[in-house]
Amino acid sequence: MFVGVGRFDFLVPGSTSLKEKRRVVSSMIGTLSSRFNVAVAEVEHQDLRQRGTLGVSCVSNSSFHAQRMLHEVERFVRSRYEIEIVDVDIEVMAPDA
Repeated sequence: MFVGVGRFDFLVPGSTSLKEKRRVVSSMIGTLSSRFNVAVAEVEHQDLRQRGTLGVSCVSNSSFHAQRMLHEVERFVRSRYEIEIVDVDIEVMAPDA
């Protein structure tokens, strides 16, 4: 079993309020969760109106598949939403049995 974890730091440059940012973040969370069957949560910067961080995780039977899933999530977010990705950190772990 392999666990893939991705951390996506981003800016929402057009956001003028927390309400606008939360609308974008909620849309991202719902879409990513249903489309890619991954767990998603906003993990930092909840009180900043133009900054956000999403944590994304998946479980797979191969390291390659877990890594590919997280890279597909990144590609989707970059192409679909009007945000600027600041930093991406992707890691795949094999927990001890």
